Parts: sequence; C-alpha cells; structure tokens
Amino acid sequence: MNTKYYSIFLFLCISTLACAQTGTISGTIHTVDGRPAESVNITIKGTNRGATADGRGNYQINNVREGTQVVVASFIGLVTQEQTVTVRAGETAVVNFVLAENEAQLREVIVSAQRSPNRNTQVAKIPLKNLENPQVYNSVSAEVMKQQVVTTYDDAFRNIPGITRTWEATGRAGDGAAYFALRGFDAQPALTNGLPGLASGNLDPANVEEIQVIKGPSGTLFGGSFYSYGGLINTVTKQPYDGFGGEVTYNFGSYGLNRITADINTPLSKTEKITARVNAAYHSEGSFQDAGFKKSFFIAPTLAYHVNDRLSFNVMAEILEEERSVAPVFFHSDRLSPLDFRTIEELNLNPKLSFTSNDITIKNPKYNLQAQMVYKLSEQWTSQTVVSRGTVKSDGYYTYIWDDVAGDNSFSQYFHKEQFTLHTTTIQQNFNGDFRIGNLRNRLLVGLDYYSRNAIDNGSGWGWARNVTPQGDVDYIDPFSGEELPPVYLTQASVENLLGGLEGTSSNIVNSSYGAYFSNVLNVTPGLTAMVSLRADYFDSKGEKSMTDDDYDQFALSPKLGLVYQPLRDKLSLFVNYMNAFINVDPQSVYDTDGNFLEVKSFKPEQANQWEYGVKANLFGDKLFGTVSVYDIKVSDRVYPDPANPNNSVQGGKVGSKGFEIDLNAHPARGLSLLAGYSYNETKVITGNGDDFYSEPGRSPGGQGPQHLANLWANYRFPEGKLKNYGVGLGGNYAGRYKVIDNSATGVFYLPAYTLVNASLFYNGDRVRITANLNNLTNEQYYTGYWSVNPQKRRNFAASIAYKF
Repeated sequence: MNTKYYSIFLFLCISTLACAQTGTISGTIHTVDGRPAESVNITIKGTNRGATADGRGNYQINNVREGTQVVVASFIGLVTQEQTVTVRAGETAVVNFVLAENEAQLREVIVSAQRSPNRNTQVAKIPLKNLENPQVYNSVSAEVMKQQVVTTYDDAFRNIPGITRTWEATGRAGDGAAYFALRGFDAQPALTNGLPGLASGNLDPANVEEIQVIKGPSGTLFGGSFYSYGGLINTVTKQPYDGFGGEVTYNFGSYGLNRITADINTPLSKTEKITARVNAAYHSEGSFQDAGFKKSFFIAPTLAYHVNDRLSFNVMAEILEEERSVAPVFFHSDRLSPLDFRTIEELNLNPKLSFTSNDITIKNPKYNLQAQMVYKLSEQWTSQTVVSRGTVKSDGYYTYIWDDVAGDNSFSQYFHKEQFTLHTTTIQQNFNGDFRIGNLRNRLLVGLDYYSRNAIDNGSGWGWARNVTPQGDVDYIDPFSGEELPPVYLTQASVENLLGGLEGTSSNIVNSSYGAYFSNVLNVTPGLTAMVSLRADYFDSKGEKSMTDDDYDQFALSPKLGLVYQPLRDKLSLFVNYMNAFINVDPQSVYDTDGNFLEVKSFKPEQANQWEYGVKANLFGDKLFGTVSVYDIKVSDRVYPDPANPNNSVQGGKVGSKGFEIDLNAHPARGLSLLAGYSYNETKVITGNGDDFYSEPGRSPGGQGPQHLANLWANYRFPEGKLKNYGVGLGGNYAGRYKVIDNSATGVFYLPAYTLVNASLFYNGDRVRITANLNNLTNEQYYTGYWSVNPQKRRNFAASIAYKF
C-alpha cells in the first residue's frame, strides 16, 4: 500500500477508535422557580472539558471519555453542585441541574445587559451586597461599553451620574491622566482592582471588566496617597475563567479610528486548574481638529492558578505603549485681571484649531504588575496577600496657552519637555472574617499596607514660543518687553532649539506610607447593620535624595462609620454614613514681606469629612436597582496664602460641597435595560483669602464641574421572532452651565450648558456582534474646562464587528 494512503488509513482508524471511546454529556440548568440559568459553568471534574450554559440554560460537552464521570455546576456566588454520571461510547448522557437559589439571587452575579450592581468585594474590601453597604458607588460594565462602541476609557463615564471630565489627559509629569469632577473635587483613575494603579496619560479599556466610581471621601480603606475627597475611580480588570473562549473585535469610525482588540481565555493544564486570559489592543486615531493623533498598543496577560479549594494565585500584568500629539489647554485668564471675554461667543475660539502639530508628540508608557494570593485559613477566615508594582512615564512635549498680559486678544503659548518617571510599589495584607459572637454576625476586615513612590524628573525649563489669538493668528512679540523674537515653528527641531538653552529640573523624590486599618460590619438585628472602620496612617517622605535635610513625616487617623436598616430584607435599605479622607501636605519655605528667608514650615494633613444619607432599592426580582442620596462634605486644614504676607502660607482653609444624586439601573422588560442618573452639586470656599484667586470665600474653587448632570441609556434587544438578537440603543447626557472661573477680581466665565444624544443599532448573536453608533446626533458644539476652555467632538460615528468563540 502506498505510504500516503497508509497514513490516511491509519489516521482514520485512530480517529474512529478515539470517537468510539467517547460520548457526550448535555442537559439544562434551571432555578427552582423553573427559569433557565444562564452563564453557569459546567465542567468534568479532573479534566479541562467543560461548557457554559446558554440563554436557555442548555449546555453540551462533547468528546467525554467513557466511564464514570463527575459533572460540576459552578458559578460565583452559588453553592457548587456535583452529579455522577456514566458515559457510554457514542451515546449522550443527560445531566440536569436545578439550582437552589432563586432567579433574583442568581442575577446578582450574572452579567447580562449590565453587570448587576448588587454585589461587590472591592469597594468595602468585605463581601457586601450593595444594599448592605452604607457607601454609595456606581459602575459601568464592559457589556455597556460594547453596546456604545466605547473605544476610550474616558467615554465610559457618560453612564455614571455625578462625574464629568474637566480636561483630557495631558501626559505631563505627576498628574497627566484625565481629570474628572466628582462631588465638586478632582478625581483621576487611581485604583486598579482596589490597589494604586496610577496613569500618566490615557488608559486603554481593553482589559476592563467594570469601572467603579466610589463616592465620597475614601481614605479609611485606600489611604492618603492620592486625592479622594469626592471619591475614587477603581478599574476592575478581566479575570480568567474555566474553559476556552474569547472575542476578536475590529472598531472603525470618524477621524480615522482603527482599533483591533482580542480577548482570549484558555486552560493551561489538563490536570490542574490553571487558566490564562490575554487582552490586547492596537489603537490608531486622528483628531477632529487640524492636527492631532493617537497610536497605542496594549497587552494584559493574566494567569490564575487554583491550587485547591483553599489556595489560589492570580498574576496580572498590563503594558501600554502610547504616542500622541496633545492639543494645549487654553487658559483664557491670568487669574488676576478682569476678564476680557465673559462668554464663549466673546472669546470666539475656533474649536477646529489644535495649536500644535503631529511632529510634537508625547509618549506615556505604563507598566503595572499585580500578584495576589488568597488562602482560606478556616471556614470563617480568609487571607489575601497582594503585591503591586507600577511604572509610568512622561516622555515628550507638553504645551499650554496662557493670558500673560490682559487687555488684548493675544495669548502666550509655552512648551516644556517632559522627562519624568514614577515608580510605585504596594504590599497589602488583608484578613477577612465572617463569624458570630453570640447571636451577632461580624464581618471583619483587618489590613496592613505599604506604599512607596519614587518620582524622577529631568524635564526641561519652560519656554515662551509665540503669541496666538483664539482665531489662529500668530506673532512672535514678547508680551512683556515688546521685542520681536525669532520664530518658533511647530516642529520638534524648533521646539528643541527653544528649550535647549533653558535650565531644567533634576529631581529624585522618594516617599512612602504605612497603613493599618480595620472595618467591621455588625448585624445588630437581621435587618440592621453597623459599620465601624478606622485607619492609622504614617507618611514618611525622604524628600529630595540630594538633600539630606529634606525629609519629613506626618501621621493621620481616618474613621468611617455607617448604619444600614433594611425594612424589606434584600429589597430596601436606608443608610447613613460618616466618611473621611486626608492628604499629606508638603512643608513650605516661608519668607518675610521683603523676600528674606525665615523658616521651613510644616503642616498637618488636610482632612475631608462627609455626612451622607439615602435609600437603596432592589425591587421586582432584581429588575430595578436604584440609589438616592444626599451628602455634605467639608474639607478643612487647607493651606492658602497668608493675607498679611503673600510670601507665607497659613493653614485653616475650608471648602464645602453639598448635593444629591439619583442612580437607576433597570430591566423593566425582557430584552430591555435602562441606565439613568441625575446629580446636583454646589461647591464653595468657606474660609480662605479674599485676595487669592484659588481660595476666595463664597466662590467656586475651580474644577468642580457643572452643577447639574444627567445621563440616560436605553438598550433593547429583540428576544425572539424574525428580529431576534437585533436591537437598538438610545440615550445621552446633559450638563448645566459651568463656572470655570469664579472670582470677584476677574469676574465669572461660564461654559454653556449642553445636551448630547447618542444612538446605536446592533446585531448580537451567539458568534457575531455588529454595532453601529452615532454620537452627538444633533452636532452640538460643546466645551469642558478647568479654569480653561477645551472644545469637544461634534457628531461622530463608530462601529464594531466582533467574532465570539
């Protein structure tokens, strides 16, 4: 027999024999009320064979070895169930499961149109349902981001009430990520999986499972290493799961958007529970302005190893490489003189002008590694050990536009070369207990953490390059001397020549903090719980490495209290909280009125304290989840210029923020999901310096965002019939008039209110998802700002094509 045909014959024989020795297991999974249970994991014990239940609760596992097999049904938040079955070659064995939990409980952990808001383990660092948690938090899921073809991290926040972006990521040293206004105060994406995860530019949403906005001062559990007076932004990353699966997506749209993402999950061992998941993205996009672009590559591998029922490991890395040109922030006031332009119409800024070129770029690479070990000490106690290491860089050119001399239509443009690196290290140990003392249930967290920060800055000096008008005219006349200077063109060589002769920065600063905290949730009665939490934090700054006397230390206590009463268990809760956050304040040099050095003055940490009360509801079998809350935040011990001596600083300033928020997450009918929210905030300086732009009593401090914000997103997917799996989405955002400048000397500058309408059409089948989104349907020109005017995109289109496997 010919060797070729012999090989084919042998292959067929082996294949036939293999098939003859395997069978199939299939079945259905229902809840006790008879409804199908979607997304439950089904595995063959001791193997890597498995499947996931579909929307009708059906599953099927092929090529199962004949003999006695144990079939396991599991899902997060459910009691794992096992059944033994005999598999015969060439036959199908039927194994059905009926889950003990009813549908309302199951849906707490099932991801459908929107990740359920009713359970969380990171906000309180204790496994608590939202109804049990006296703190308010909101979230947006990866599924909603897919519905809206969200390709940038920042755009996800249009689904969360009470938060708005005030300016885009600048990439500059120290604080180059996007700024958001949250309850009247600054907020930046600062946490990844509950640990410090700083950024110096944009973040990529490819590895995002959920974005959480944790409302209110949050220093008790998360420390004072980052600003958290109004709250914190926490990014929850995608985690490996049992079985093989994934998704590849191509996005395209306006302004040259091209984006490819891949999400691949696979088991790595046939005998042990080792799984890996890799998320990657390539992004290329232009700008709606006359110049501007972004190119980035992102990859995030995650490895999970479940050694046994008590011990597990998880390691995640994120690597982002990004290069872009950054349009300068347009500061239209010198913050001293009366404003020349009081409205957008008077300023007449051309929104299509970038005031930069694609030759002047900045790079913001980011590296983040997190490793976690979870060990179940006993039935009551669990240990979590986490180590995190991060590095972010700013490498390139930052530019801004400033009104050096008031009274004309001319603004100065400055350039600076960023050469900044930030290294962070976090080590955290948590112990979680769930036990009873008598008849009282205690859920106790005890934790220790260490956080180290090393900032290295070798940036250039700041160089004046040219004057520009809001309409795009350019001249090179020094605004102070009137002398005409050599032109600086928008090329990298020309900017380098400008900055080459300027004295730069050489700084290497190290500081660290040590924290110890506890939090206990006590069930006083089945429907009444009390939370008591406290943090002790020691901040140790070694300061500048080259200066031996630049070190200092500070100590802070941060309490957190809460009460929750559920008149209807698991349906309705009334809550009240008292929360705290703190920021360590750097010492400052003090000079007399003639400029003679006097001393270096130390300060206490600033403190933010909040009282909040409200109601949370989970009604109609988990079809409606809502939160209504009212809050009052007072920030004290702020440092501001001494009214009697501008060369001195005093402590004792106060800022107040009051408001209320409404958040709704509903599934009123099969296939229909709704997200809606509204917020109102009023932020003012209470105590300060009447002659200081930033701390004038009775005025807004800046960056607080619009007082009124509203969001809505409705998504409907046809569940059956000829249009099955087709659907439509519609929604938008409203922002009220916004005081970007509020001062008696300069006057008030408002950014106008705006309403954005967005819509989508989609097909979402078992294997393919196609979505087309049109954003800003009415083509409205709108602006954001932080003492500035930043034009935003008008009507734009984005589409995605995804293959699921």
